[in-house]
Amino acid sequence: MSDRGATARHVSVPVALSTASVYPEGVEAGFAIAAELGYDGVELMVWTDPVSQDVRAVDRLSHRYGVPVLAIHAPCLAVTQRVWGADPVERIRRSVDAADKLGARTVVMHPPFRWQRRYASAFADEVARAGEYQGVALPVENMFPVTRGAISTVPYAPGYDPTEVGHRNYTLDLSHTAAAGSDALAMMRRMGDRLTHLHLTDGSGRPKDEHLVPGRGTQPCAEVCQTLADGVFAGAGGVVVLEVSTRRCRTRLERTGLLAESLLFARLHLAPTATYRPTPQVPEPAGRS
Repeated sequence: MSDRGATARHVSVPVALSTASVYPEGVEAGFAIAAELGYDGVELMVWTDPVSQDVRAVDRLSHRYGVPVLAIHAPCLAVTQRVWGADPVERIRRSVDAADKLGARTVVMHPPFRWQRRYASAFADEVARAGEYQGVALPVENMFPVTRGAISTVPYAPGYDPTEVGHRNYTLDLSHTAAAGSDALAMMRRMGDRLTHLHLTDGSGRPKDEHLVPGRGTQPCAEVCQTLADGVFAGAGGVVVLEVSTRRCRTRLERTGLLAESLLFARLHLAPTATYRPTPQVPEPAGRS
């Protein structure tokens, strides 16, 4: 049967490697492994590694390995509160400026910590304002409570679920949904078409941030990927980022193996399910041979 007139739908979702995924190796290892395995780009984690803070050095690595920077993860961690200055608003602005210089269209943000009261009161407005600069999106990431023994606390203001506040763009992190005991698919539905970034990873459901290889935990990684492939990211400039912990790997070969497995999972489950719709066959008129 001819497929002339068949309609095809192909959604190409870029898949990037977080440079945090190669820790304790540095930023250059992230570019090298991304190039070796065929990732579409990297998400630069800006943190205590001096190279990650040097935009010119990162740009040189990007050109050397032929791997673009598709996203910047702003220095939002507890250990990066002095990176690019003590003022968290200034860190947002420097992150957006870095993204603009490196050609990235996304800057991933965490919600403020509770002790950052002044920053917390200005966060939503600052993220919205910064997002108007050069078309850079600032998707706010879902987080999780911190558990120590029998005590669980939420260190974020006003909470770890950014959909309770409402932002223009969101990042869905599947290790964080596991640690929080959140329903990832329900959160994805709440984010709706404002979901513009995915940290593809996994978790066992234990109250800790594990960042497992996708498919090795309890999270609906395949279902999330398929939903994105079928249209949520279409035309929205979304990126899927493998943010996987390999810190226990003893060799580069072992680390590369985990990140190759992660990329294969992403490519497999990001393939669109809708491909062809055959054209109805019109019967020949009677009397023709």
